[in-house]
Amino acid sequence: MKTKILTLGMLTVLQFAAAQTGGGEFKFQNTECLSEEVRASIQKMIKANQQKLRMEGKLTSKNTLVTPLFTWPVKKSASASYNEVWSISNYVDHNAGYPNQLQDYNCGTRTYDTSGGYNHAGIDIFTWPFGWYQMDNNQAEVIAAAAGTIIAKSNGFYDRNCAFNSSNWNAVYVQHSDGSVAWYGHLKNNSLTSKSVGQSVNAGEYLGIVGSSGNSTGPHLHFEVYNSSNQLVDPYQGTCNTWPSATQSWWQVQKNYNNPKINAVSSHSGEVVLNNGCGVQESTFFKNQFNSGEGVYIYAFLSDIAVGSPVNIQLLRPDNSVAYNQSFNMPQFYTASYWYWNFIPATFNQTGNWKAQITAGGSTQLHTFSYGVLNTAEEVPEGSQIKIVSPVRDHELLIEYNGKSNQEFTMEIYSMEGKLVTSGKVHLRKGINKLPFHAPTGNYIARMTSDIYEQSFKILNY
Repeated sequence: MKTKILTLGMLTVLQFAAAQTGGGEFKFQNTECLSEEVRASIQKMIKANQQKLRMEGKLTSKNTLVTPLFTWPVKKSASASYNEVWSISNYVDHNAGYPNQLQDYNCGTRTYDTSGGYNHAGIDIFTWPFGWYQMDNNQAEVIAAAAGTIIAKSNGFYDRNCAFNSSNWNAVYVQHSDGSVAWYGHLKNNSLTSKSVGQSVNAGEYLGIVGSSGNSTGPHLHFEVYNSSNQLVDPYQGTCNTWPSATQSWWQVQKNYNNPKINAVSSHSGEVVLNNGCGVQESTFFKNQFNSGEGVYIYAFLSDIAVGSPVNIQLLRPDNSVAYNQSFNMPQFYTASYWYWNFIPATFNQTGNWKAQITAGGSTQLHTFSYGVLNTAEEVPEGSQIKIVSPVRDHELLIEYNGKSNQEFTMEIYSMEGKLVTSGKVHLRKGINKLPFHAPTGNYIARMTSDIYEQSFKILNY
């Protein structure tokens, strides 16, 4: 993997504060996902397991003529603060020629082949942003695209590869009711479902974590499908998918060829490093609580934004006035790109919760971070009306209140990445107030406000 820096030279700017800007493409490199020898051994393993499971009565060859309709096989975990965790680097190659004779289902070239005669046989869904960080923190889950029976599993293989090798991958293989089989490859070592060969899974059920085992240049899922006759299937229906299996799409809802989206908007204490070397976690420098005098980096991580499309950032003060507003047009088409703005301390002339708002590809994402003095539960000023008892116990948040009884407050809960988890009105009575708290385990920021009161607190949720 490598990154390319592209400075934003042509900008349409309406700005109220200065910021250093930059960014560019994040390019996911391609390699043959499986050597022919490994692929042959997998086919042999699957065939043997199928025969064994049929003899045990755990598998029928084919009990329906209806092909499965897939859901998307990658989803973000509950702990992931991003808007989305994936982008597509490659589709199935429909041109049997090689090398560099490419044609995907949509008659484009979003696929690859090799000089050795390999034509890409699946869909590569890579994690973006921070693929190694996501893998280490189990933030991108592989789920069953359709219900079926686990007919094979591979585990125990190294999962931080970045180049061609002859190693096997960690994978789960699921056979569906029509006899078709889906391969889920490159999974993180020891992340596979605890279910064993012969057990059934439902659509959407956890299978593992996106990793980089086997022939892999970085964390991604290789999703490969075969019909009941063991013929390769491209689940996408399109003009250049002329295979017999393509009479209809195999997806419940087929995604577009390009999927423009804002994967994440985040704040950082420094310039992130996306490539620290093979298998090494990125330097993320995530930060959402800034002291006065500190600079702030805002990053936008995008996927599939069309060339020429406008990208806009607005930096909003705590009173929602605009501190910074900048736009530029996407210079090229990238399956993944990153863009950053480095704001100097003088930008932040108000203390409180600031917002970075990114608009791109027809959608808008908002990220909230605090600037200035943030009073947490450990630093509640003497005489404060509110004290949050931390940590959370038994899904109950305890709030000690010493002000006017039955006072209404707006309560906002943010993740440490600055994402709004929940908000609403609460009425506090004198003494201890118990509120339900069902967020995933982790640390949070609670912001309590009224017409005359504003305070933020740190919450530990064990």
